[in-house]
Amino acid sequence: MKTASPATSREQGGAGEGLCPEARLSVPTVFNDGRAIVNIDTYVPFFLATVNTALSRGASGIYRERFGIGITDWRVISMLAIEPGITAARVCEVVKLDKAATSRSLTSLEGMGLLRYVTATTDARRRRWWLNDRGYLLHDEILGVALKREADLVRGVAPEDLEAFLRVMRRMLKNVETL
Repeated sequence: MKTASPATSREQGGAGEGLCPEARLSVPTVFNDGRAIVNIDTYVPFFLATVNTALSRGASGIYRERFGIGITDWRVISMLAIEPGITAARVCEVVKLDKAATSRSLTSLEGMGLLRYVTATTDARRRRWWLNDRGYLLHDEILGVALKREADLVRGVAPEDLEAFLRVMRRMLKNVETL
């Protein structure tokens, strides 16, 4: 397979603000039988989706086996620790979960005795959520596992490369809002 030229990639993907894709060193396509196809060695969405799927599957299996919750529940618990008194809508906004998944998770976690909430006086459907003492204990246990998994994930990466990666991820998180 032959790599597509940067010009071909720009024509197919469109030019954006800033350095990439105009100054990109690699291209997201290759040619196969005269047709441009995704190059999974350089196509950013492939890496993001594949790494996320593998991480989520692995974490969900561990969290279900050890703690009785899934990855969505862990994301919700994390947000409740980060922003105590958070609304479901805010969880959705920050963690990019859909409303139904967030609602199911909050209901499940509350049923497990891990949360408390206060209902808004103006709208009985609107609640602010907190972890209770049991919720914080579970959070702290899972956090240890999550941080170990992160350390294993970035093992062998130079510190300056990790910081550059984090800057790029922050930029892409901002850019994804405009897609």
